[in-house]
Amino acid sequence: MYFKKKSNKIVTILIAGLMTLSATIFVSQGASSAECNNAMDCKSSWLTLDAASKKTVFDFAEDYKSFMDKARSELTFVSEAVKIAEANGFKPLQDDSPMTLGAKYYDNNRDRAVSLMVIGEDDFEEGFHVVASHIDSPRLELKNVPLYAKGEFALFQTNYHGGIKKHQWTNIPLALIGRVDKKDGTTVQINIGMNENDPIFMIPEVSPHTDRGYQNQPVSKLITAEEMDPIVAHIPSRDSDKDVSDQVEEYLQATYGITRGDLVSAELLLVPAMKSRDMGFDRGLIAAYGQDDRLASYTNVRAILDIDTPTKTAIAHLVDNEEVGNVNNTGAKSQYFSNLIARLIEAKNGDDYREIQVRRALSNSRVISIDVNPGINPMRPDAWEQTNGPRLGYGVNLKLYGRGFNANSEYIAYIRKVLDENDVPWQTATYKVGTAGGGTIGGEFSRQDMNVIDFGVPVLSIHTPYAVSAKVDVYNLFRACNAFFKK
Repeated sequence: MYFKKKSNKIVTILIAGLMTLSATIFVSQGASSAECNNAMDCKSSWLTLDAASKKTVFDFAEDYKSFMDKARSELTFVSEAVKIAEANGFKPLQDDSPMTLGAKYYDNNRDRAVSLMVIGEDDFEEGFHVVASHIDSPRLELKNVPLYAKGEFALFQTNYHGGIKKHQWTNIPLALIGRVDKKDGTTVQINIGMNENDPIFMIPEVSPHTDRGYQNQPVSKLITAEEMDPIVAHIPSRDSDKDVSDQVEEYLQATYGITRGDLVSAELLLVPAMKSRDMGFDRGLIAAYGQDDRLASYTNVRAILDIDTPTKTAIAHLVDNEEVGNVNNTGAKSQYFSNLIARLIEAKNGDDYREIQVRRALSNSRVISIDVNPGINPMRPDAWEQTNGPRLGYGVNLKLYGRGFNANSEYIAYIRKVLDENDVPWQTATYKVGTAGGGTIGGEFSRQDMNVIDFGVPVLSIHTPYAVSAKVDVYNLFRACNAFFKK
């Protein structure tokens, strides 16, 4: 495990030493990544590993799976990330925090976004090295008046967050997680369904015995958004004046001290309750919920932990609400990031602080926006144009969208150099013209005059309840971020 409890305190455990882990060099069985990428003819990254490197990849994957089983939402991701950061010497950023070389800080943005920083040698006006990612994933959310009775069952009214195929969320175990904020200022944490002894919740599908005519519907109409309501209770009340939903209300009051009114000020999510698992006889793949984009965000956090004294100040910036348009004050469209840069400059320059210093710092900064994207799927390989489609196991994919959305060519060349100098395998990813699409939070940083490139790793079945990544790609994304921070 990446960290453990000792005498009831969380302390750092580095897997064979985090410095050793991040410095691991893959033993090539042929041409280096730089050589094969010059020819754009690389083989699977698995073929570059010796036994020791493969063990490193697999060990990293175990930590990743453990983290993913805890971090099922923005709230839980931030909580777990702060624990890890503090265990590795990061302290909360204060207005008077000294901007000394190598100082490590974190800033918790309303428990739903977080930034980790390591102060570098260069003056802040010369720019920062930023790796940005998002920590929200597609899921179901409870409406603010969610509880109702139907057909002698109690159900929750839901909405959905992010792009989903609605029928994929039926007949899978769901966990209820989140928080309820009460008028008296107290907060009640909810986490039901992840423990094997907990109950789960489920949206029941129609059985094949009773759905004649139903199967002729298009997939998009098999279940509507308003029908995505899970069963949450069933035992009827002995009181004829009460239905089963009244009993759920009484249970919530007795167990958590919350009323129907308290649910108006709640953020409660329904997420898949399946644990992260190895996939395949060779265990080379990981099946897990929320890999878009907590895969990228986890590697982002891990990459900054062992930065000591970078040239450019390094920032791992993790935000909320990418799946719904980067909105709210914890999303990438907010002024939070530029305000954070202003706070750092003011802490360093004191009374000499000027707004133009913030503008210069942003303009001189380099940003990598990391986000996973669909990989070539053996069930439908024709969804990609093969020469520009990202393949699992082939490393980091540079996203080249065309039509004005690419990073400029000199910045792409800079990133190629960083990756090749550190022997990080990479590939390109360009969607089929006019038939597919997707984006990241990168555009929000470009609007602030920053140099930005999008990359990530390919994943199968993103936005489904159980997506699939390659262990070697997860580790190589960590190596890519770490190399960029240290450049």
